[in-house]
Amino acid sequence: MNASVARLTEILPPSATPQPRDWEAVERELGTPLPSDYKQLVDTYGGGVFDETIWLLEPGCPDENYDLLAASKEREEVLGELWGTGEPKPVELQEEGARALPWGYGERSGEFLYWLVRPGQDPDSWTVMINEGRGPEWERHPMSCTQFLVSVLTGETDSGIFCELPVETHSFDRNADIL
Repeated sequence: MNASVARLTEILPPSATPQPRDWEAVERELGTPLPSDYKQLVDTYGGGVFDETIWLLEPGCPDENYDLLAASKEREEVLGELWGTGEPKPVELQEEGARALPWGYGERSGEFLYWLVRPGQDPDSWTVMINEGRGPEWERHPMSCTQFLVSVLTGETDSGIFCELPVETHSFDRNADIL
């Protein structure tokens, strides 16, 4: 098991039996392989919300707002429109073939957590980028999505966007239980 996923399970034990996904089909539809820690994270927890703040997108979620594939299509369109109307595009995403692929969503203000996907880069090396809800600011965290999740939930990483974290008692509510 990935070290960050293992650490998260120590901090916040999963409440359900792991449910592996058909990752080959998901990756085919997205047109890219996905980071191994993300796949382990979703297989271990499923989609849902950590500490009532960060929603983990999952493929196949019945609510398309929390579905990885639907969110990917929707965010590509939204970002394209924003950049087309003059909102500044992050310099990292100006590289030919680079893209922002969402993996999470902020509960309170509509922030999106993305991977910075660069041509030829191993998915396990992708950087986390967060776009503030309703604004042009982006944060960059040179770590995997699970490393970011663990570090922001524990307070090891500061995030101006997720300034309400960490909380005293951790929680995870599965999509399957609340949607």
